[in-house]
Amino acid sequence: MLHQSLLPLLVSMTLLSGAAAHAQTPPPAQPLQPAAPAAAAAVTDDPYLWLEDVNGERALAWVRERNATADKEFGADPRYEPLRSELLTILDSSARIPAVTRMDRHLYNFWRDAANPRGLWRRTTLDEYRKLQPAWETVLDLDELARSENENWVWKGAECLRPESPRQPYERCLVMLSRGGADAMVVREFDLEARQFVEGGFTLPEAKTDIGWKDRDHLWVASDFGPGSMTTSGYARIVKEWRRGMPLASARTVYEGAANDVGVEAYSETDSGTRRDWVRRAIEFWNTEYRVAVDGTLQRLELPGDATLRTFRDWLIVRTRSAWTTPARSYPAGALLAIRFGRFMRGERNFDVIYEPAARSTLAEIATTRNALVLTELDNVRSRVWELRHDGRAWRRLRVGVPETSRVTIAAADWASDEYFLTLQDFTAPTTLLRRLAGSKFNETLKSLPPFYEARGLMTQQFEATSRDGTRVPYFIVMREGTAFDGRNPTLLYGYGGFAINQLPFYSGNFGKGWLEPGGIFVLANLRGGGELGPQWHTAARKEHKQRTWDDMIAVAEDLVARGVTRPAQLGIMGGSQGGLLVTTVMTQRPELFGAVVAQVPLVDMLRYQGMLAGASWIGEYGDPDKLEERAYIAQYSPYQNVRKERRYPRIFLYTSTRDDRVHPGHARKMAARMSEQGHDVLYFENIEGGHGAAANNAQAARMWAQTFSFLWRQLRPATP
Repeated sequence: MLHQSLLPLLVSMTLLSGAAAHAQTPPPAQPLQPAAPAAAAAVTDDPYLWLEDVNGERALAWVRERNATADKEFGADPRYEPLRSELLTILDSSARIPAVTRMDRHLYNFWRDAANPRGLWRRTTLDEYRKLQPAWETVLDLDELARSENENWVWKGAECLRPESPRQPYERCLVMLSRGGADAMVVREFDLEARQFVEGGFTLPEAKTDIGWKDRDHLWVASDFGPGSMTTSGYARIVKEWRRGMPLASARTVYEGAANDVGVEAYSETDSGTRRDWVRRAIEFWNTEYRVAVDGTLQRLELPGDATLRTFRDWLIVRTRSAWTTPARSYPAGALLAIRFGRFMRGERNFDVIYEPAARSTLAEIATTRNALVLTELDNVRSRVWELRHDGRAWRRLRVGVPETSRVTIAAADWASDEYFLTLQDFTAPTTLLRRLAGSKFNETLKSLPPFYEARGLMTQQFEATSRDGTRVPYFIVMREGTAFDGRNPTLLYGYGGFAINQLPFYSGNFGKGWLEPGGIFVLANLRGGGELGPQWHTAARKEHKQRTWDDMIAVAEDLVARGVTRPAQLGIMGGSQGGLLVTTVMTQRPELFGAVVAQVPLVDMLRYQGMLAGASWIGEYGDPDKLEERAYIAQYSPYQNVRKERRYPRIFLYTSTRDDRVHPGHARKMAARMSEQGHDVLYFENIEGGHGAAANNAQAARMWAQTFSFLWRQLRPATP
């Protein structure tokens, strides 16, 4: 919950069951967050600080002017409007797979289409879901809610109270709604049986809130409680226990973190049959403390700060990110460890090692059913699935049969049974949803996407490039069989390289229709900073080593040119969020290597990022510009400070969102302004709505991707010989 909201995520490329969040009118102007002294000193000569005033009249007038210029250019491109229409049809298609979560006998789904742009929260049964056209029962209609309240609500999810027994129904949920797709949200209690909000129930005003159930009459709330209650990262510093019927101001304070922490949260779990209450304190992005209530007192667990934990029945499951030595023994980085909860609390540290990585393999996902742990593993960026059960004496492992070449992810798992769902996809094979019971010999195919673009004749290969320090960097390339390596192929290279996020093969109607079907080559790079080859793949490119991410991207680009796949004039690069930082950085370092750049909701000004919205939460990833020694290495690559008037850069398309309250739109604004002032060719578009996903509904998402591919084809199509 909290951890996910801290990430500067990439713009989603996969074809999901719902579209992007819905639109909302701009909020009241947000005041500038003051920079710390060292950072302020570094930017006293910045003439574009006024563009950080998110909703300032001058800044928005600047945005509207550039949007008008972009609209005019895209409107003149004959491929733009047909593509936008095709992409919207794909995004609105009823053939998409509804992503579901089981709660008692129902499967719940949130769905957007042309008739329901804001979306429907709905449910059905498994028997109905198996049908080609299931019968759905609407639980909450956001379009109707928006009309009745004169608010364009965006769905942010629901936190539902787990019943005490698997045989009992779910009754109450906390529905989370956002204005314009921002991370800040309103919370309201909802009655599932009556399918309506609870009159006089739990309600929280708009804020960056983390909330969860303790029991039917108590909530854990970490939110904005007034002055001094938020961290410098913009997240809650204080967590409280709130009792039904009491004003929030009277809620009992459970824990207070420090002002310079990232944030805190509390939650309850009943995996062992008895409720355990937890507090999680994120000191830095990769430094976390866990506390559990024992006899009314919060007791801190003695674990490495970069380890993560979960519970499974009466087991404590720990995932290490770095090597850990205990009095009992040593454990490697990237391992998954298990110990009985009671034994750990008594001081024992002799864990069972239930997963240990190899040289180029890593644990990707973990889920739990009633009786099994489900793991997905990446072996040289190829998926495997395992089930683990403890038979009373030892852990037993079962390899689940799935296609060797598919990307496999855990879509959902049921705590009340051994049911779980897997999705299979790759660049050219439409997504398939499987249902499985742990221990079974068979997988049930529930749903499969139809093909949304012509993929016949396309093939996927995996290559490696050698980075500057000799590290082998894997990447995938998707192209037509028989493609001539004559250096003339329009090629799009996508990367991310941060926060241990994996970049894996995906099926996307957007990328297929917009890029692959017309004849483009697509490349997905697995850069250091990501987690595709284990924790060390990530830690090798953090803080003072971040240049390795940029070096890896450059190495892949050079390898594509050396193989004859393409040449610089036909090579484009694209990335979102951290990926936007990636592509703007390598553009400033090696401009001659690329023919076009697309940066979506990017980080750019790395000497001020820590004082802009959620930026302080990422200091553990990038370093702190307020510390002289750390600012020194950040300044060497920060794109905003390193773009030069005398250099020639490829044309860049910068895309951001006014309502992004995670990565400040001022990053993209200032980069566009500075590059334009220096005489470089910049195309800029800012969606007034949309949050960090950059699009608030299907129509805006279709526009964004049509703009992106229209831009890339104009820049990268080779001249007629």
